[in-house]
Amino acid sequence: MTQKNAAQLFKAVKQDQALKARLKAAADPEAFIKIAQERGYNFTVTELQTELSQLSSEEVAAIVNPGIAPRLHIYPR
Repeated sequence: MTQKNAAQLFKAVKQDQALKARLKAAADPEAFIKIAQERGYNFTVTELQTELSQLSSEEVAAIVNPGIAPRLHIYPR
């Protein structure tokens, strides 16, 4: 059920620009999850990473700060 919450959050982010901005400003996965929990979405860091791994690079960059995504090619070099 919690994995489903992560997927639902990403759908909500596409429609809610304020939420999108807050999540992109998150400095780390824990901060990202705390913001999500404030909106009623409960999931773990592992579940977040699993959900992010199913998105394209562009979708990940549009939702989260690229520094917290699990995709190495997005990390600053």
